[in-house]
Amino acid sequence: MVQSTEEGMQSFEELVRHYSHSCLWWLGPWCPIMRLFHPEAIKPVLQASVAVAPKDPLFYGFLKPWLGEGLLLSNGQRWGWHWRMLTLAFHFDILKPYVKIFNQSTDIMHAKWRRLVLSGSPSLDICEQMGLMTLDSLQKCIFSHHSDGQEKPSNYILELLNLVVRRHQQLLHHLDCIYYLMADGQRFQQVCSIVHCFTADVVQQRRLTLGHVGREAWLQAKQGKTMDFIDVLLLAKDQDGQELSDEDIMAEADTFMFGGHDTTASGLSWVLYNLVCLPEYQQQCREEIQELVKDKALEELEWEDLSQMPFTTMCIKESLRLHPPIIAVSRRCTEDIQLSNGCVIPKGACR
Repeated sequence: MVQSTEEGMQSFEELVRHYSHSCLWWLGPWCPIMRLFHPEAIKPVLQASVAVAPKDPLFYGFLKPWLGEGLLLSNGQRWGWHWRMLTLAFHFDILKPYVKIFNQSTDIMHAKWRRLVLSGSPSLDICEQMGLMTLDSLQKCIFSHHSDGQEKPSNYILELLNLVVRRHQQLLHHLDCIYYLMADGQRFQQVCSIVHCFTADVVQQRRLTLGHVGREAWLQAKQGKTMDFIDVLLLAKDQDGQELSDEDIMAEADTFMFGGHDTTASGLSWVLYNLVCLPEYQQQCREEIQELVKDKALEELEWEDLSQMPFTTMCIKESLRLHPPIIAVSRRCTEDIQLSNGCVIPKGACR
């Protein structure tokens, strides 16, 4: 198993250089795993229907006790219904006020950095700092929860993620009957309970308030204010008037906390790393941003500014291309799939 370390990443890069198209691994004597690297090799699998290439329950199953049946782990009709219900949450009118929240969380992070500089600290862990900032932003955007998390971190989300990664790397821990007897398995259950209790409390209290004041009064009270993710999901209805249940909303909230926290922190950290390696591009980005904020009372970017920074956007996209936060997806074939080179992924194989 490839370890989640610098050495593990280097060995994986060497594997891709040697097998530029694909290679076959065995997870024990019973489970073949086809690793596809080249875009032309991956294309037939990604173009296959959900029925033919559904999400692999082994790869994603360890997340289910934590994330439930949200967008990441659901399939078929359930996934389609949830996607339609969540579309409203990504409307520009909902997202625009979040820029102010991002600015506030970033200001907190910058203030910490300035204090470290004044104290003579020689270095800091950018990934850790970015993770705390993105977690702070998500708590505000999803729950309207304003904590002191960047100053006094208690990162249960990252702990759960590390526990899942460790479980994936230890074959005996793939078995529930063994894993939940181990210290890691027991801690995983404890932290899941903490996270679920927090999410359930927010959702249930918010639904009680909505039921008490009524939908129209609720919307009236929210005019001119930021609607968080929980608000949007509580108000969502399909064409038949069906609403998301508390369990559905909890699953989506936990999924977006997981999916938007570490990935965003990783992407931002790599952007900064790449700009440090290319100081001339770093300077161009700086000048582009300075030009946008030079006549503002507060040196903060607003929603309308995001489309006015083409060079910075190109640098961000190139960094994401070079160092994507998500480096793999996993599917389990229910039918044989033929690749472009004539090889066949047999039914039941993972990729």
